[in-house]
Amino acid sequence: MGEKVVAGSFDLSDRQRYRDKLRQCLTGLERLLAQQRFDRPKNLMGLEIELNLVGSDGLPKMLNAEVLERIASRDFQTELAMFNLEVNIAPHRLGGRVFDRLAEELRIALAYADRKAGEVDAGIAMIGILPTLDRDDLVSSNLSDVDRYTLLNDQIVAARGEDFTLDIEGVEHLRCTSGSITPEAACTSVQLHLQVTPGRFADVWNAAQAIAAPQVALGANSPFLFGHELWRESRPPLFQQSTDTRPPELQAQGVRPRTWFGERWITSAYDLFEENLRYFPALLPICDEEDPLAVIDAGGTPKLAELVLHNGTVYRWNRPVYGVADGVPHLRVENRVLPAGPSVTDVVANAAFYYGVVRALAEDARPVWTRMPFEAAAANFDAACRYGIDARLEWPRRGRLGGTTTVDAVTLVRDELLPLAAAGLDAWGIEPADRDLYLGVIDERCRRRANGATWQAATFHQALEKGLSRDAALAATTRRYRELMQHGDPVHSWPVGLPEPVPMT
Repeated sequence: MGEKVVAGSFDLSDRQRYRDKLRQCLTGLERLLAQQRFDRPKNLMGLEIELNLVGSDGLPKMLNAEVLERIASRDFQTELAMFNLEVNIAPHRLGGRVFDRLAEELRIALAYADRKAGEVDAGIAMIGILPTLDRDDLVSSNLSDVDRYTLLNDQIVAARGEDFTLDIEGVEHLRCTSGSITPEAACTSVQLHLQVTPGRFADVWNAAQAIAAPQVALGANSPFLFGHELWRESRPPLFQQSTDTRPPELQAQGVRPRTWFGERWITSAYDLFEENLRYFPALLPICDEEDPLAVIDAGGTPKLAELVLHNGTVYRWNRPVYGVADGVPHLRVENRVLPAGPSVTDVVANAAFYYGVVRALAEDARPVWTRMPFEAAAANFDAACRYGIDARLEWPRRGRLGGTTTVDAVTLVRDELLPLAAAGLDAWGIEPADRDLYLGVIDERCRRRANGATWQAATFHQALEKGLSRDAALAATTRRYRELMQHGDPVHSWPVGLPEPVPMT
């Protein structure tokens, strides 16, 4: 969301100047696209994972500053709340044994972080929403001690002008309010980056939007919040509601939320950046000294700092990213739909599935987005979040019949998307052993209809049946989850329930 943001207040002239700079940046982006100044294809992918800090009791620990000081690595950074961290894996070239190398890097990084967290009686949990989070944990005093988070919170709260309402009806119904954006910190995700050329950007983004629902259905891992069992993947509704700058009247008028699936297929990366300016007021009107158009006129590469900062405050599930590396501009699609966890093997399997399917769909002669309304993709995403691996999705019929049909997510994945993923990974040059290993994890999840959300819910209910209170059952489920996460086996193979004997409380 911007490398360095200094806390302060803004006046009317700041906002007008920032809007002018945003327009200059957008013009600059348009000129860079027209001049074909962007980096050549390098088949580069990147990965970020947001993490939770928990104690031996399974409860959140507000210790990220202390843990980061001990980790002492630039690969690990703060996240929104004091119980969050983020690990960034350096970009890799897609090909060969990249997924095995990625898994090994993640295992080493997470084990190191866990050891360092242990020095302050904490540990790492890679999970979509920590089941033991309480409303008292998600208050503004638990925001990380970083200016940009404080400032972002202040600006979103000011834009809304009243408390945020959290209202999620799933297996149970949660309704409460919050005076800050801190509930957003409950949402910990995996972010998958893919560098693409401008000419391929629209096809890759459209493909990513189309498969967002199957991704969530397969990877759902966030069934609990504040002691309530909600959607199988509760992050998206929670994230949207906890960052919603719109009071009810603006929602009723159809004003778009800042956490947004989108509303149309696109033809260019420019479409998305332009929409961001057209629909969303600035939250952080901080101006850089750079004149982007003068930099382009001089043959240089502009940072487009205002555009980048503004883009970071519009929370698309597939976000466009403009970056500069070694003086050359590039574009990335940032896929943000997946929750963190459960195991490293699961994370890498999810990544392999995504990169394979996106490649295959983006190069299809009859693209799925020409055969399916965008509204269907958006409805699919909601269904996948709500029902997880049991979701039913609308998808184009195979063959020449045309139109769409409704199909179980697992049937769609096994019959159509896994073969596409295999073909896409072959096109990337992935070793067959890696391809078969990680897509085999996805296939087994489908065969058993088991993912992180189903394991958490089943284990929680078994704990209740054994006589534990709800809080004790959630804590025991969290402790067992962390234990199995550290063993590293994929979640479809995790035994449901708690090891005997179960302490009674």
